[in-house]
Amino acid sequence: MTDIETNFVSPMKYIVAGKVNKKVAVGLSGGVDSSVSAYLLNEQGYEVTGVYIQCWAERADGCRADEDRADAAAVAGVLGIKFEHLDFIKEYKAKVIDYFYKEYQAGRTPNPDVMCNRDIKFGMFMKWAEENGFDMIATGHYARISEKDGKYSLLKGIDTSKDQSYFLYLLDQEQLSSTLFPVGDMVKADVRVLAEKAGLPTYRKPDSVGICFIGEVDIKEFLKKRINPVTGNVVDKTGKAIGQHEGAQFYTIGQRHGFTVEEYTGLPMYVIGKNMDENELIVGFANDVNRDSFCVSELHWINDTPVDEFVCDVRIRHLGELHKSIVKLEKGVAEVKMEEPIFGVAPGQSAVFYKGDVVLGGGIIE
Repeated sequence: MTDIETNFVSPMKYIVAGKVNKKVAVGLSGGVDSSVSAYLLNEQGYEVTGVYIQCWAERADGCRADEDRADAAAVAGVLGIKFEHLDFIKEYKAKVIDYFYKEYQAGRTPNPDVMCNRDIKFGMFMKWAEENGFDMIATGHYARISEKDGKYSLLKGIDTSKDQSYFLYLLDQEQLSSTLFPVGDMVKADVRVLAEKAGLPTYRKPDSVGICFIGEVDIKEFLKKRINPVTGNVVDKTGKAIGQHEGAQFYTIGQRHGFTVEEYTGLPMYVIGKNMDENELIVGFANDVNRDSFCVSELHWINDTPVDEFVCDVRIRHLGELHKSIVKLEKGVAEVKMEEPIFGVAPGQSAVFYKGDVVLGGGIIE
């Protein structure tokens, strides 16, 4: 018996057998999480169709679309379910990748996975499912959905090391009411063992990393496909030029490497700001990167808009630390004040608000 099997929780904990008179389209990415999602729903009696969504095809970027599609089809074959292949390459480039480049060009640090979920998985895929007679869609996200008195809430996944609720804060009531997250109540170790027990070929497949639908890429090299490097000055807080960089668009707040400093200070230096008009990087020390307040715009609330002032936890990156904060709302902007300073708050990042396990909503850091 392997180490992972000693911690195995019986599949019956997750399966309630019986006929469910609902058709569900499961986004099969070719990974283990979506594979187990399809397996669980099939065992629970749903009429399941596996759907592989292709959004990228450029192998030079590390894209594994061919392999992933083959794995997804193999899973559908093992489960004996229908299989569909959707080509959203053109739309993905227009809705997600163009946004990605535009934000970096403007000097901000975007999160393309958030937009991918909004526009592709819970946008175009959900629309396709509705138009083709499906009652629900399902994905392999580590998150949960609860319902009370006709209102839906988004919750963190049980496995705190895999929780993906940060990427899902833009979902609305209609989307949540038509979505299933079958592995949200599971930990990753159980998912892998269940996949092996079920004979799913993806049970040992490594987790995907990097940009949604593309994979792990060198961000700077990816950006250089559209943004030409233009050398500029690295300046200190007084405005004195002390080094050089390759182009302000390629850097983010809190970054420590990728630029040169000609005057040795004895301490590491970090990007603390950018002057895009002059193509300058402003650098300082670690304490200069810490902030105890920031503003968030483009706000989206999953349920009702909170009161004008409230206490919650704030997260500014996927699986980042949760920071206790006081949030004040005024004219569509949230002013966030934290109990303790936080490192690397960058404009363009998503800030997501939590109350315990519940995702209240979020927005974009100004």
